[in-house]
Amino acid sequence: MSRFKNYLSLIKFSHTLFALPFAMIGFFLGIFGTKIIHESGSPGSGQLLIRFVLVLICMVTARSAAMAFNRYLDRNFDARNPRTAIREIPRGIIAPNNALRFVIICCAAFTITCWFINPICFYLSPIALFVVLFYSYTKRFTPLCHLVLGLGLSLAPIGAFLAVTGHFESLPLLFSGAVICWVSGFDIIYALQDVDFDKSENLFSIPVAVGKKNALWISGLLHVLSAAFVIAAGFVGGFGGWYWVGIFLFTGMLIYQHIIVKPNDVSRVNLAFMTANGIASVIFAFFVIADIYITHKHW
Repeated sequence: MSRFKNYLSLIKFSHTLFALPFAMIGFFLGIFGTKIIHESGSPGSGQLLIRFVLVLICMVTARSAAMAFNRYLDRNFDARNPRTAIREIPRGIIAPNNALRFVIICCAAFTITCWFINPICFYLSPIALFVVLFYSYTKRFTPLCHLVLGLGLSLAPIGAFLAVTGHFESLPLLFSGAVICWVSGFDIIYALQDVDFDKSENLFSIPVAVGKKNALWISGLLHVLSAAFVIAAGFVGGFGGWYWVGIFLFTGMLIYQHIIVKPNDVSRVNLAFMTANGIASVIFAFFVIADIYITHKHW
């Protein structure tokens, strides 16, 4: 049990909360937002329940692989950074080779699970894994690393939608656009904590490249774009009142984190990063799914 808890801590399992609600949006869009429930041969309720579980497994294994790989790859940086030296690998709680084995097991589990979902998810699984694992390298050569992280998490609504329908549509792509901008924006805020360390190690980030004040402006712009994407999705999807309540609360949480974090005061970054964004994603997903379920709209 202690070892299990160590691995949960390694991958920051609670942070799964960020992308999982958007995956649920994609899943329920696939059920109620298309004609799949009326098509001959479409999944029945039992099959959809199984597929729901498989989507959850994919979310957990892909994110766990990405996070553990990031910890493995950055272990030497983490050991030299006072903020991250308490992590499991630098402290010797988890051996680097064991962390790498964990990554391989999660990648294999993700790929096998995709095979059980449908052919398109299986064929695209290597691309998804490449994106989420490649992020860990990007801070070594580009300040746009935050956007790559956002891209990785943006696969959640598209992947969940594909798991149900087996084809692409524009509406889930709008939600993915919202995730890219939302995650990139709050990752920039999170990176404010390590500006001095990143400079000393020649690591890249937007705060390092443009300074804390300008980085917050860029983060704010990305969050405005995120709000624009969900608003566009609301019009494209013809959502009802519940959805717009969700947008109001979601954008409110985006504004809140920019109020509490200042260029000269990053003491509340963790409050903005975990609390505000965790609440934002869960609340937004609740209202979106409620709107989908209650109105049973078919796009």
